[in-house]
Amino acid sequence: MALPRSFKRALWVFHVATGSCNGCDIEIVAALTPRYDAERFGIMLTGTPRHADVLLITGPVTKPMLPRLKRIYEQTPDPKAVIVVGGCGSTSGVFYESYNVVGPIDEVIPVDVYVPGCPSRPEAIIDGVVKAVAKLETLEKSGVGG
Repeated sequence: MALPRSFKRALWVFHVATGSCNGCDIEIVAALTPRYDAERFGIMLTGTPRHADVLLITGPVTKPMLPRLKRIYEQTPDPKAVIVVGGCGSTSGVFYESYNVVGPIDEVIPVDVYVPGCPSRPEAIIDGVVKAVAKLETLEKSGVGG
């Protein structure tokens, strides 16, 4: 199955840490190393959400990150996909009902792919990004945001 015209070269990913323990962040960095070689799928990190196709988010939403996460989501051009990595972003994990936690990511912005684990393995993170490509591919074919 061929990728659409806009995703044939690279899928640009913007990583957002919303207040996690950094375990998943370390695994994301591991996924970018030569051992896992995420670039073979065209996955590349970008420094700005304005150039991103995918938001890769770790951690629960803390009170200070709530407006920032919404702004980052709005700055990301359509079509876009949101991937939540780890249990903290999915359910607030060990930070559930903490005084400074608003909740999981899906209570703030729509989520397309969940990557389970605490922390998530690099293979699972790469698989999540590949699933996001499939989501973007269907959006491109349907003409949404393209």
